[in-house]
Amino acid sequence: MNEILRDRLLRKLDALPDDKAYQVLDYVEFLESRYAERPAGAPPFQRVAETLEDTLRAGRVPVNIIKGTMDAVGKAGKLLEKVAAAGKAAVEEAAKKSAGKDADKDKVEETPPAQ
Repeated sequence: MNEILRDRLLRKLDALPDDKAYQVLDYVEFLESRYAERPAGAPPFQRVAETLEDTLRAGRVPVNIIKGTMDAVGKAGKLLEKVAAAGKAAVEEAAKKSAGKDADKDKVEETPPAQ
């Protein structure tokens, strides 16, 4: 999808109330099931959040409660992303330090014995 079309769709969706946006989502998912060349993938946490949202909708929970719940889930997802990024950075830093120590050991081992 080109960027202009994507922006136009988002602009139209932003103007809709949540209950109508869910109707659009249902229709898009129907079109995806019929015509998509490949299924739209989502990261694992996103899939869990979408499943929760679908379950709430199936249980006929009011839209304002779904919105509040999904806002909280979205904030939790962002927090988890930050925690994961910090963990990844820590692992990379530890790997760099470990590689630096290994290089220092190699230098010591390469020094010829004194004669």
